[in-house]
Amino acid sequence: MATPYKLGIVGAGAMGGALLRGFLSAKALRAAQVIVADADAAKRDALAAELQVAVGSNEQAMIEAETTLLAVKPQILADVAAPLAGSIRPGHLVISIAAGVPVARLQALFGPKARVIRVMPNVLCTVAASASAFALGEGVTATQAKWAATLLSAVGVAYQVDEKLLDAVTGLSGSGPAYVALVIEALADGGVAAGLPRAVALPLAAQTVLGAGKWVLENGSPAALKDLVTSPGGTTIAGLRELEAGGLRSALIEAVVAATERSRELGK
Repeated sequence: MATPYKLGIVGAGAMGGALLRGFLSAKALRAAQVIVADADAAKRDALAAELQVAVGSNEQAMIEAETTLLAVKPQILADVAAPLAGSIRPGHLVISIAAGVPVARLQALFGPKARVIRVMPNVLCTVAASASAFALGEGVTATQAKWAATLLSAVGVAYQVDEKLLDAVTGLSGSGPAYVALVIEALADGGVAAGLPRAVALPLAAQTVLGAGKWVLENGSPAALKDLVTSPGGTTIAGLRELEAGGLRSALIEAVVAATERSRELGK
């Protein structure tokens, strides 16, 4: 059965809004193809006015859309899903970004008619630089998987993984922006300690991290970048010695592992 909208979004908060802005900006969707719902009518209406998309109820975002994106917190997901399960058409695609909620739980909430994709995006979708991963539930078609990848790629990069790996994705790219923010802040503080004005030190630090990431993505080897910058007896090797002595490498590894373990705990 044809539906008026290609995408319904349940949840007009920070992540739902950021994803929608990215989809529209990248022309993965047109505004006329989207309907947005949220329990907070003011938040929903503000997003709709900004982006010129339709508004409706949660039920309309399910019934009237080909695909429904759930951008709600995991704590309220069951309450949101309960009245929607009866609205599911056979094969209807539900994409969930609710952190830690497994595919099996989503399938139980929405019933056997639904086709479920679980996504772990990150907050950098707000600047079209998200690093996302997604896992497919039973019965998801190749066309539906490609559609989800197209949407997620509109706001950054996206990788399909086995669901068991999504906790590791959470620990790495989900929590990772906070780790990198801390590194940028520390680099800027170092610049200030060395005499730079903060207004100069902070953008230099941020641009350095941005450029290093771009170099690695294009060339494939962080070790090669490190060696390119590091000359014998020079300034960089002196700094690297201090980082190794301070345990930076080990601390970052342990941060990813700890966040992964916490994600597994929250998903139980």
